[in-house]
Amino acid sequence: MSQLSLRQAALGPWSETDPVAKAQATLALDLSRPVQPQDTLTATTPGPGRSPRPELVHHTALKAKSLATPEGRAILVHSITHIELNAIDLALDVVWRFAGMPEAFYTDWVRIAQEEAKHFLLLRNHLVGMGFDYGDFPAHNALWDMAERTQDDLLARIGIVPRTMEARGLDASPAVKNKLVSTGDHRAGEILDIILEEEIGHVAAGNRWFRYLCVQRQLDPISTYAELIAQYDAPKLRPPFNMAARRLAGFEEAELAALG
Repeated sequence: MSQLSLRQAALGPWSETDPVAKAQATLALDLSRPVQPQDTLTATTPGPGRSPRPELVHHTALKAKSLATPEGRAILVHSITHIELNAIDLALDVVWRFAGMPEAFYTDWVRIAQEEAKHFLLLRNHLVGMGFDYGDFPAHNALWDMAERTQDDLLARIGIVPRTMEARGLDASPAVKNKLVSTGDHRAGEILDIILEEEIGHVAAGNRWFRYLCVQRQLDPISTYAELIAQYDAPKLRPPFNMAARRLAGFEEAELAALG
């Protein structure tokens, strides 16, 4: 039996329903496998593997509780844990779904998926230490909803998911960390520092490959981005913005100025 390509192998953890097993299988992906960029691949399921828990609800149905309570802090940590699990699937989905990119594109996104898996396990283990677990609270599916809406165009996927929705995480991270640390949860603060540092690299990859695609299609990156945001009704970005992190992630000054 021939060895699976890296892109074929990505379908394994993408399809895995158990969240911890998904993260572990992602970490086990071998970057030395042949990539096979031109292969057209098909998933056996319409979407990534999902556990019955957590219950998925509309984001307006999610209720926060006071961070003065253990449950309130756990709900906040759980929401970030859920984002990281979705981020594993988002990175793996890009690897197997979209053919014809340079090999470096696919190895970039497998590395990103592996870092997202590390983040998920750090947060899930912290939740367990708090007396809870992933799946104990409801969550929303907005990240994967956007993945489905952009599944036919890599430019839209890269433009909106890492450069918009994940970049929002760069903006939100300092305030979320301060909230948790102010309640005495210093371990959560340490984990969020790790996530922020590595998410800068993920957004930078989004910027790099978005511009690559714009060059390939002879498009202006800034005007094209604005058109994609309108076409796909992406979430509106609101301050405060983490300008230092966005600069490190490769946003140009004209893009940062447009945020204002």
